[in-house]
Amino acid sequence: MCIRDSVGTKRVRERDKRNYRHIEVRPYAPNLGAEIRGLDLAEGLNAEQFEEIHHAYLDNQILFFKEQAPIPPDIHVAIAKMFGELHFHPAAPGKDGYPEIFEIHAHAKSKIANGEFWHSDVSCDEIPPLGTMLQIHILPESGGDTMFADSYAAWETLSEPLRDMLDGLHGIHESEHIYRGRYSDRGMEDEGKVYPSALHPLARTHPETGRKALYVNRAFTTGIAELEPDESAAILAMLLEHAEKVEFQIRFRWEKNDMAFWDNRCAMHRALWDYWPAERKGNRVTIKGDRPV
Repeated sequence: MCIRDSVGTKRVRERDKRNYRHIEVRPYAPNLGAEIRGLDLAEGLNAEQFEEIHHAYLDNQILFFKEQAPIPPDIHVAIAKMFGELHFHPAAPGKDGYPEIFEIHAHAKSKIANGEFWHSDVSCDEIPPLGTMLQIHILPESGGDTMFADSYAAWETLSEPLRDMLDGLHGIHESEHIYRGRYSDRGMEDEGKVYPSALHPLARTHPETGRKALYVNRAFTTGIAELEPDESAAILAMLLEHAEKVEFQIRFRWEKNDMAFWDNRCAMHRALWDYWPAERKGNRVTIKGDRPV
């Protein structure tokens, strides 16, 4: 991948070159993401397919599985479990019969649509998700795209003096302002419930690649723990704007039954609700991660 910072300095990162035998991997964009073809997820994964998908996932941060049939819920859950223990959403209801599945659904009567602001899924948890697998089954005629942004690049393009200052500081990640009453239209009562909050490093080291990513997002990050309030507000605002720069982004246009699998440890995303009153619906399974360091 090639990106340029604000003064035009070229920064180069080579993706690993691998010989894939069981899947076809096509770069989605020069900076981020890959399409996966030649695989029917509805049939599940064998060990060889899983190993190659795992490599592609670490290399590309987001995978888009194309030309898919609807994945049965039990198979969807089983595929996710190959990557680790599953994560359960702290606020949203599970799908009937499948508590591991969070049904993403927006329609004409919806009061909200999930993921309208830049975020890393449930970063407010002490142990936030490793990754998220979402298959979309119902799409609007147009719209409903998802934006993704490279958090590795966001960290690596900060100046060295700024990285030195930020490394070791912690972001405050909270969820009360997001989740309180959010799913009342789905029958979720939350009176007396305490929603999670956590402190996480601003520079998060990926446990598998060893690379650092800027771990802040507009939805959940509300401050920087070690700074005075005015300092925190100013620096966090700068970091959020930096993390959302267009040169770090890609835009994915869904086709029916596509599945996206993104790495919450090193990428953010934003789902566009530009299709009201049309409907968009799919199944999401999230994999539990580790404590950010």
